[in-house]
Amino acid sequence: MIRFADYDFKGKRALIRVDFNVPLDENREVTDDTRIRSAAPTVKKILESGGSVVLMSHLGRPKDGPEEKYSLKAVIPVLEKHLGGTSVKFGGDCIGEEARKLSADLKPGEVLLLENLRFYKEETAGDEFFAGRLAEHGDCYVNDAFGTAHRAHASTTVIARFFPKDKMFGYLIEGEIESIDKVLHSKEKPVLAIIGGAKVSSKITILESLLPKTDHLIIGGGMAYTFVKAKGGSIGNSLVEDDYIETALSLLKKAEEKGVKIHLPKDTRIADDFRNDASSDVCATDAIPDGWMGLDIGPETVEAFEALIKDCKIILWNGPMGVFEMENFAKGTVAVAESLVKATDRGAFTLVGGGDSVAAVNKYGLAEKVSYVSTGGGAMLEYLEGKVLPGIAAIREDS
Repeated sequence: MIRFADYDFKGKRALIRVDFNVPLDENREVTDDTRIRSAAPTVKKILESGGSVVLMSHLGRPKDGPEEKYSLKAVIPVLEKHLGGTSVKFGGDCIGEEARKLSADLKPGEVLLLENLRFYKEETAGDEFFAGRLAEHGDCYVNDAFGTAHRAHASTTVIARFFPKDKMFGYLIEGEIESIDKVLHSKEKPVLAIIGGAKVSSKITILESLLPKTDHLIIGGGMAYTFVKAKGGSIGNSLVEDDYIETALSLLKKAEEKGVKIHLPKDTRIADDFRNDASSDVCATDAIPDGWMGLDIGPETVEAFEALIKDCKIILWNGPMGVFEMENFAKGTVAVAESLVKATDRGAFTLVGGGDSVAAVNKYGLAEKVSYVSTGGGAMLEYLEGKVLPGIAAIREDS
């Protein structure tokens, strides 16, 4: 397989699949530029090597063709900033004669951004003819969109067939794979996975997959209450998935058999309503009164989790410890984020992934202080689960 750093881009047009599916506010301004910032090193390397760049991405989920609110034109100011002021041309379409002429006329050092791929249903359908039309924009293909690597779409997977000898991962995907593999195949111990979020149902596969790879497993967030109830605890009105009680018990048993220590919250910050200004208190997680619900981990749990994080060498964090969007129930999530920063300073490898976890480290300005922040929520989870990601396999095959 071709390594990105070894490829000669001089005089070549590099067609790069990036993930610029970023949040926009009501003024169509980017509110989180993580994905754009993360793609910049790959683009800069090609430009500095004497090549030109054609960027393609999706944005949102347009239903019936072009919609102005989903136009990628909105990301250009932020993209130009992260490219050090390099001007970015814009193609009003991703295929067609006008877009093809724009890419054909590119000179070394120039950048073209194509319009939203998902304005065409052929993109998500993995249409080969559509992929072939996209392939006309480049002399080589670089997949640097980890966030869509688990989708067999035209621009992420099918297009690689048109570049049998000139396809590769960019710096971002290389970094993602290397970081996740570091967690999955670490020789350093202890390995800790911190898994939070609302529901066991959305995380059970990842929990089961991580058991053979970890020494400790912290379970926090709303999903913790299903495990607490499974162990006979009283959880009041807390979020629970009763149809996953047996699954939770089975996981606890498997963990015990494998010698993996599962850590559930000892105490919980409870509220009498799902509101930031609701009445709140702290109690044991297995003794939550009726009419009250757990919305964050309590101070005793924060202390216990901080001590555990301090002792571990490899740490994966996916999912918040509570309803961190509400300031009064964000303390547990903030504490975990800050503990990861301290662990990183001590030499631990810390990987943060999943939309809410990434949002949390960005919100508190800590993203630059952990080892790696993954840009791919669903893709990262599937890779951790051991699934073959089509976008990854397409580059590795026959190259």
